[in-house]
Amino acid sequence: MRARIYRPARNAMQSGRARTKEWILEMEPKAPPEIDPLMGWTSTRDTRSQVKLRFATKEAALEYAREHGLDAVVLKEEPRKLNIRPRGYGENFAPDRRIVWTH
Repeated sequence: MRARIYRPARNAMQSGRARTKEWILEMEPKAPPEIDPLMGWTSTRDTRSQVKLRFATKEAALEYAREHGLDAVVLKEEPRKLNIRPRGYGENFAPDRRIVWTH
């Protein structure tokens, strides 16, 4: 069985980085989801695809996959660029501001 190991991206609705420092091991689904003909709901019979295991390090996740005979693939981690402006928000209220700031 194949598994993916990755670090989750931060939530787009928040500026914080909570839950982005841990690694997740997630099983790949065996079959695509099925659409129920009566209700139109999407379902699957594979319950392993719903499980996400969290690890403190990538090495711990790889060790777990090796011990349980999983073919693990580590997804590339894209580092987040910092969005730091010189002086930032406080510049709006600085006493040495060159341009008058009003609403």
